[in-house]
Amino acid sequence: DLEEYRSKSRFLYGESMGGAVALLLHRKDPTFWDGAVLVAPMCKISEKVKPHPLVITALTQVEDIIPRWKIVPTKDVIDAAFKDPDKREKIRKNKLIYQDKPRLKTALEMLRTSMYVEDSLSKVKLPFLVLHGEADTVTDPEVSRALYEHAASTDKAIKLYPGMWHGLTAGEPDENVEAVFSDIIAWLNARRRVWTPEERLTKMLAAPKKPDIDEKDHGSTRPRRRRRGFLCGLTGRTHHHSEM
Repeated sequence: DLEEYRSKSRFLYGESMGGAVALLLHRKDPTFWDGAVLVAPMCKISEKVKPHPLVITALTQVEDIIPRWKIVPTKDVIDAAFKDPDKREKIRKNKLIYQDKPRLKTALEMLRTSMYVEDSLSKVKLPFLVLHGEADTVTDPEVSRALYEHAASTDKAIKLYPGMWHGLTAGEPDENVEAVFSDIIAWLNARRRVWTPEERLTKMLAAPKKPDIDEKDHGSTRPRRRRRGFLCGLTGRTHHHSEM
């Protein structure tokens, strides 16, 4: 917390799974952040890429036995996320990008997190801008609509882009990417401000006494989900450490 930044606004930014992480950070410390930009947030995994519920249940039964196995049946996310063929090819050639099947434990934790976020949309209180491509088949744009409709935030905005895919900032043609960043920058510029120490203190004192998410397991911020009957394999299994 450098002196030169203490008076500046604090914004979260997250794309896809990062959008879900941003919402979890907000839930952990509701008054620290001044806003969030959520790009195609993974508040729910699209049914078009999610394995069948019976497959999920079966995999859950063995997640503690073979957590590192790459056996989760998934479709090609790169093909589904990046519309521009040239950019898609560059992504495929990037050796720093993981392109194999997700490890079993990792995939199930991602699913649990998205389910938890989906169940707690009404508890989002910070100002936010959510952006989503209407043709996104990786994360569901309907959940971004639900976030906008159900969030408790008094300052919230949604931008849906007809025909755009999941990779709004990296996988679309250049003119589309420029339009997305233009919307993001305009939203941030309209909300950035200088904070005084007194204003920060007042905001901090307004924080709830207890965080909304579970912090057991040696400081883990694993969310505690309520029981869900339709995915019996996921019920009651929310406190394991991920195996990356």
